[in-house]
Amino acid sequence: MIEAVCDGPRAAKPSDARACAEIVNGWIDGRDWMPRVHSREDVIEFYEKFVFKRREVWVSGNPVSGFVALDVFNNMVTALYVSNPGMGIGKALLDHAKTGRDMLELWTFVANEDARRFYAREGFREIRVTEGDNEEGLPDMLWRWERSA
Repeated sequence: MIEAVCDGPRAAKPSDARACAEIVNGWIDGRDWMPRVHSREDVIEFYEKFVFKRREVWVSGNPVSGFVALDVFNNMVTALYVSNPGMGIGKALLDHAKTGRDMLELWTFVANEDARRFYAREGFREIRVTEGDNEEGLPDMLWRWERSA
């Protein structure tokens, strides 16, 4: 895993979609506060038919151990997941997403304290909080990173 971080992220291939979806499925199942609103199979299908066709996706590791998906038109990180947090993979992916951009935004759930600490440490600041205006019905927060002048 450390070697994959040193090599840096690579552009995802369509064949990486299932591995990325399985990381998301594992993340959902690993949190007691996170409701499962889509079956495991639906998550896989969503990644294969939507995310990997309409987002810029970068992965790390072989096998894939983390990924970041970007809506490049809105400078929005739409997904950042790693299978083993704390190994530098998420930071490497986020740093790659920042490359060539002056601003990035993303959403995270209020209950996801680890992610909130991570994004604050990586220079993001809280923009606003919702009461749960998402399909999970959970409060979430919008974060923004802006390149320093």
